[in-house]
Amino acid sequence: MNFEIESPKKELIEQLQHKIDFKTKPIGSLGMLEQLALKIGCIQNTLSPELKKPVIMVFAGDHGIALNGVSPYPQEVTWQMVANFMAGGAAINVFGRQNGIDIKIVDAGVNYDFNKDWNVIDAKIAYGTKSYLNDAAMTADQFAAALKKGAELVEEAHADGTNIIGFGEMGIANTSSAAVLLHLLAKIDLKECVGRGTGWDDEGLKRKYEILKTAVDNYKGDLSAENIFAHFGGFEIVMIAGAMLKAAELKMIVMVDGFIITSALLAASKMNPNVLDYCIFTHKSNENGHNHMLEHLKANAILDLGMRLGEGTGAAVAYPIIESAVNFLNQMASFEDAGVSNSDKI
Repeated sequence: MNFEIESPKKELIEQLQHKIDFKTKPIGSLGMLEQLALKIGCIQNTLSPELKKPVIMVFAGDHGIALNGVSPYPQEVTWQMVANFMAGGAAINVFGRQNGIDIKIVDAGVNYDFNKDWNVIDAKIAYGTKSYLNDAAMTADQFAAALKKGAELVEEAHADGTNIIGFGEMGIANTSSAAVLLHLLAKIDLKECVGRGTGWDDEGLKRKYEILKTAVDNYKGDLSAENIFAHFGGFEIVMIAGAMLKAAELKMIVMVDGFIITSALLAASKMNPNVLDYCIFTHKSNENGHNHMLEHLKANAILDLGMRLGEGTGAAVAYPIIESAVNFLNQMASFEDAGVSNSDKI
């Protein structure tokens, strides 16, 4: 599936910078908020950007590799946590309510049949991926279908008026996929990529690494991003990549969460690097490997709170800061408006 992503226009960049610099403050004194305001203004090609109907889509999927012992939690925790999302009891629900973000839950490939009354968005590709220890996680057709479905869901949100979107995930063993994707796509030593996930002790972490090293050693496919992604990815991660690529094509602001979500972006960026122009990195995860991802993508995250929960929680917590960047640009007085004497060094 091809995505036609144009880089944001730079026509207004000087005017935006002038507007930012001539607010009633010393130049640069609002730090990253000024960088965010400039980026959002460029994405929307306006001096007065708006954030409309923020959405976080949480994609859930099961991973065959979980059955090989890479996670201390059983696979059924995936569907049980989806039930918690739908009951409104998870962290992402709390932060979404707090910050006025619509949370949508998507079944990308959970090994469970959800009750229709729960209103989980049914995008199921299959009942979980295969184990990539000795085989590809998904077929080429499944990979294409997951990309397409993620794109379609974003198109629907955009048609409903959303112009800023974030993504979350739920899937036991998905930190394993993220670690392998980082290793192969960014050429980082596998030991640096593998973390404790849902809470391994040292012995469990060692076992997780050994399983993933065996899986990588067994891989005989070519090293194209798409083939690596299909072989080691999860349905939820691939769907998120398709969603990100479509969001960028539609010139939406993309809020990037932690380790799993950034692995989807890493793969998406190998397919079309222009996607990065639309991304705001909301937080640095405490999961081992995320810092390597951020460095590889030359990205600075807004928050560093030691979080590693997933679900899109970093994006939800950072959203008010993104709002602050837009609000100061639109509402803060300029020196001229306020009748305040400006520095003659500006």
